[in-house]
Amino acid sequence: MIARYLMGAVLVFDGDCGFCTKCIEIVRRHMRIRARITPWQSADLAGLGVTRERAQYELLWICERGVYGGAQAVAKLLIDAGPPWSLLGLTLRLPPMRWAAHALYRLVADNRYRLPGAGSACALPPERLHSDE
Repeated sequence: MIARYLMGAVLVFDGDCGFCTKCIEIVRRHMRIRARITPWQSADLAGLGVTRERAQYELLWICERGVYGGAQAVAKLLIDAGPPWSLLGLTLRLPPMRWAAHALYRLVADNRYRLPGAGSACALPPERLHSDE
């Protein structure tokens, strides 16, 4: 259950992952989003209605309407950023782009430890690599 006290959206990312942190720095520098951005390591996950396992697995966009993870969290972020980003975000919400975005997100997330800026904290445990959560 999502906290009823939630005021605005919250973007939850992995603050221990260098690649994820670099992406958030780019978002903060180039986009105007209204959501609060916080690493899962310092977020009240139970209060936000999500588990630690889910927060470790994917980027999360949490708002009054629900919890969106992975590529759909990215789409919500882009929509919130306004023009010209919102058009891309809206496109990522529709099939077949939605399916392609999900596949690309999983490919990047499952291999983030190999990407620039990544460190050992970026590697997901083997049992989490192919979770359907």
